[in-house]
Formats: sequence, structure tokens, C-alpha cells
Amino acid sequence: MTAGFLVFLLALPLSLGIAKASGFPPAMGVLTAMVGGIVTSLFKNVGELTIKGPAAGLITVSAGAVAELGSWHYAAAIVVIVGLIQIILSYLKVASLSDIFPISAIEGMLAAIGIIIIAKQIPVLLGDEPSLYKGEKPLELFADIPKFVAHEHLHIAIIGGIALALMFILPMIKVKWLQKVPAPMIVLIATIPMSIIWHLKDTVGAYSVVAIGDFWGNFGMNADFSKIATSAFWKYVVMFLFVNSLESLLTAKAIDQLDPYKRETDYNSDYRSVGAGNMVSGLLGGLPMISEVVRSSANVNYNAKTKWSNFFHGIFLLISMILLIPYIEMIPNAALAAMLMYAGYKLASPKTFSHMAHIGTEQLIIFLATIIVTLLEDLLLGIAVGIVVKMIFHLARGAKFGDMFKAKYETEDKLNEFIIHVKGVAVFTNLFGYKKLLDNLDKSKKVIVDFSNCKLIDHSFLSFIHHVGMKFEENGGDIQLVGLDNHKQVAHDKLSARVLK
Repeated sequence: MTAGFLVFLLALPLSLGIAKASGFPPAMGVLTAMVGGIVTSLFKNVGELTIKGPAAGLITVSAGAVAELGSWHYAAAIVVIVGLIQIILSYLKVASLSDIFPISAIEGMLAAIGIIIIAKQIPVLLGDEPSLYKGEKPLELFADIPKFVAHEHLHIAIIGGIALALMFILPMIKVKWLQKVPAPMIVLIATIPMSIIWHLKDTVGAYSVVAIGDFWGNFGMNADFSKIATSAFWKYVVMFLFVNSLESLLTAKAIDQLDPYKRETDYNSDYRSVGAGNMVSGLLGGLPMISEVVRSSANVNYNAKTKWSNFFHGIFLLISMILLIPYIEMIPNAALAAMLMYAGYKLASPKTFSHMAHIGTEQLIIFLATIIVTLLEDLLLGIAVGIVVKMIFHLARGAKFGDMFKAKYETEDKLNEFIIHVKGVAVFTNLFGYKKLLDNLDKSKKVIVDFSNCKLIDHSFLSFIHHVGMKFEENGGDIQLVGLDNHKQVAHDKLSARVLK
């Protein structure tokens, strides 16, 4: 319950900000997190420490759906359909397919989302009137920064500046009791009094503060399916499904690595709970939800033990919608913008760019290509271009097109060890075959992976083997890589691609 309460303090302001940036009423973000906490916790075999709720990574798709379809009610209907598809896919056990996407393209997609979030929140942080930037794309927003500065509202800009500074400075302060309080809550404590003193709602306009309205009066079935026959509706179903599923599964895997009890999530069950949560959330007019990484990692740090911390975080959000709406409506939107800009920075931090460069020039090119196309077009095209660019690099390094889609190997099952002789190439596109093989092995066994006759091993494949190797070690087994002496490493990182000399 303690962990759930601390996560609630983090989730409340973030959920409000994500909903507003997505084109939904702010309270729908809280409703989504509420459903994510209460509903998904009732499922068996879900991630014990993952927190379900709205995510900054889905802002771009959500805002696009609302803008193109004309209302958040239509976007909510998309969330329902996505949830239904996720439930079906979970029974088909597709969660493991998340491994086949190249890491550099995924990182590029997330970094592009971070850049888009930052671009969209700049005028909000400065207090610009919404009509000044309505409909502008990310690159247009960056180009218009001088205009936004010229039209800023001083009081709102001060609030936004202080909030942004606090978001960056507070994590650096190594005071134990202070680190227990979520930075977004400290931002609210600092900025709400300024909003009251400067009477923002009366002197600037309703757009300057959060507006909840009659939440309980409007509570009910808010999804509108009247656009279900349009191509735009199904375009966003695909985009929601792809980004939502991938980010949720990647978060579940990441949090498993942080679990002090070394439990392993049943990813298909967890995915099913997210699908059910999306159906309920969408029907009520909520946003898409995922297993969200920021709140989940905070949950681990707050010493959560089981999924009940997620449940209690949902209960506290429910209580907030019953008792705290008048106080929530004092929150300046500039403070929420600062929180989202910080979330965007974390997705597209300079460390990510330098890490991509460190693991190889080709990884950096794939990463940048994904970002550029995503910023110019959309997420699906961006990730598709990243995948195509990676495949072109593989072909240029001598990989045969047919080999890239089939796992070619021979095995030897000896008394004390299991040997896998890899043939052809070991890359992201044929990784699934190797995953099935390793998943069916006893994790307490010694496994030798022999790359002597493998022409090319890519970064995604080596990262996968490294991750699986940790699971074997936890169970008393071991994975050893041999036959790499005749391979050239394309960069200094130990997991960078290798090519047979």
C-alpha cells in the first residue's frame, strides 16, 4: 500500500499531462491509470511490479488520432478495438515476437517520440495561446520557437521554467527523504501556489490550468464507434497496436531485470491484462494503457513486493477523483508541460545517441533514419525504414536474403552440455527460431553456441543471447559463445555486430 501511494503521487500529475497532450480531457488520463491499476491487477500471472497506465510514448499517436478523426470519443473507440485484438493475440502467444524488432530501430522510434513530445510542450510551457500553434508538426514547432518566446505569458513562463528546472535538478539531489517524494509532486507543491497567487484562470484564460469539469456526471460509455468503417480509424488501430504492444512488452521485460525476487513475468498473460484494461479504459473514454516504465521502475524503488501496489495506486487515483478535483483544477498546465518535456528528454537523451554511436556506425545510421522518417511522416513508416536500412546493411555485409529469415543450425545434445552450431547468419529477422530453441531448453543446462561457420551476427542477436544467458545463470546454467575468433567486431561495444573475416 505504501508503494502504491507513492506511485499514485507520481501517476496523478503525469496522467493529467499525458491526457491533455494526447487531446483527451485531463481526467481521462487519471481514469486510464485508475483502470490500469484496479482492473489489470485482478488477472492471474501479470507482472508483479509493473504499473499499468497511460504513457508519454503514446502521446503522438493519440494526438494524431484525435486530430484526424475529430474527437477523443472516436480515439477511445480505437483503444477498445486495440484491447480486443491484444487479448486475441495473447492467446496466440505472440508476446515473444517483440524480440524480432531491431534494437536500434526501436530506440529510434522512442527517441523520435521524445523529440515530438518536447516540441509540442514548448508553447504550453511558455503560456502561448493554443490557437497560435494548433495543427503544427514537430519541425514547425521547433522553427516557431522565436514566435512562441515573443508571445509568451510571463507568469506562466516563470512557472514552466521553475517546474522544468525542478524536474532536472531534483533527481541529482542525493538526500534520502527527498528521493522518496516523486519529483512531479514536488513540482505541484511549488507551482500550485503561484497559480493561485497570480489568478491564472481569471487573468490569462482557462487554457492556463487543468480543467476536469463534471467528471462523474460524464462518467459512462464514452467510446464512439461511428468512424469504424473509415481507413483513418484502422490506420490508428495499427499504429496504437504496434507502439502500445511493443512498449508494454519491452517494459515488462525491463522490470523483470529489476525484480529483487527474480520472478519472470508470463508475458502473454501480462499482455492479456493490458488488452482487457484497454477495452475497459476505451469504453469509458480513456486513453491506451501499457506497462509503463517510469512508474514501474519507481514502484521497484519504493520496495513494492507484489501486483497489489499497482492495485492500490489505482484505488488512490479513484479517491482523488472523488475528493480532490477542486484542488487538481489549480494545477498550471505549464507544470504538466515541464513533466512531459522531462519524459521526452529521457526518451531522447544525449546518452542514447552516444550509446548508438558506441555500438556501431550502422546502428547510429539506423537509429537516425528511424528518427528522421518518424518526425517527417509517422511512427509506422519510421520503424519500417529502420528495419529496411538494417536489412540493407546485412545484405551489404554478404548475408543472403533467404538466410536472413530462416534459423539454420545443427545441435548436439551431450551428457553435460548442449551445443548449437549456427550456420548462415544470426540476425534479428531469424532470431525467433533461436528463441524457440532456447526457450525449450532446461535453463540449468550448459549451452555452447558455436559461431565458427556463421557469416554475420548482428547487435540484436547478441543482445538477445546476452539477455537469455542471464536467465540461464539465475537457474544454475550457462551459455558460452565460441567460434568468434575469426570474426571482425564492427565497433568497440561487446555486443556490436560481428562479421566473418
